[in-house]
Amino acid sequence: MDESSIDASYRVTADELRQFIERFERLEMEKKDIADQQKEVMAEAKGRGYDTKVMRKVIALRKRDQNDIAEEEAVLEMYKEALGMS
Repeated sequence: MDESSIDASYRVTADELRQFIERFERLEMEKKDIADQQKEVMAEAKGRGYDTKVMRKVIALRKRDQNDIAEEEAVLEMYKEALGMS
């Protein structure tokens, strides 16, 4: 390979790398914007009297499989009974 072809392949690689980095940075900005919007939603819900801590738990539960939730709740109930907390 001569020096000009090495320089050309380096420029292409550098340009491609720059594109990946810039795309990632744009996505980071979008992610921050979405997080800010989520905070606004929770602030609005809190302003209307909702318990946002419980809301976050409900949101997390909705992402999980129902069987996993049922199994975890059964084990939790068993542990509470063993400790006299029921």
